[in-house]
Amino acid sequence: MPAAMPKAANQIMSIGDLADRTGLAVSAIRFYETKGLVTPERNRGGQRRYLRSDIRRLSFVQVAQQLGFSLEDIRAALASLPSGRTPTQKDWEKISRGFGANLDDRIARMTRLRDYLEGCIGCGCLSMKKCALVNPEDGLKKFGPGARAVLGDKLAR
Repeated sequence: MPAAMPKAANQIMSIGDLADRTGLAVSAIRFYETKGLVTPERNRGGQRRYLRSDIRRLSFVQVAQQLGFSLEDIRAALASLPSGRTPTQKDWEKISRGFGANLDDRIARMTRLRDYLEGCIGCGCLSMKKCALVNPEDGLKKFGPGARAVLGDKLAR
C-alpha cells in the first residue's frame, strides 16, 4: 500500500474547526466517524485531523439524514467517493444519480399523500377504508397492508 501523500497545511482541519464549519457538535463528528462517514487521520499526538473536503461530506450527511436516508445508505454512497482527495463534480454526480431515483420516488409519494389528505379533508369522511373515491369497498387491500393509495397502488377502473 503506498504511503499517504502529505497534505497542504491549509487542507487539514482540527475537529473543532470542522465542528465550527459544519455546525455539528464535536461528539456528532466522532459518532459519524464510528459509522465510517468520515475518516480522519491522526497527528503524532493522536489528535484527529480532517480534510477540508470533509466539510462537504458532513454537509451531505446532514441533508441526507434530514431527507430520511439511513446512515447505512449515506455510508454506502460516501464509500464511492475517493479517500485522500477532494471529490470532484463527477464524483458527486455519481452519488446524485444513485440518490435521484429514490428522491423522485419519495417526492411522488409525498405529493400523493398531500393530494389525498387535501381530498379527504374536503370530503370530511377521513376514512381511507370506506372512501368511495379513493378505496371503494376496500379494494386496495389486495396490494397488502398500509396506505396503498399513497404508496402508488391503484384500482383498475
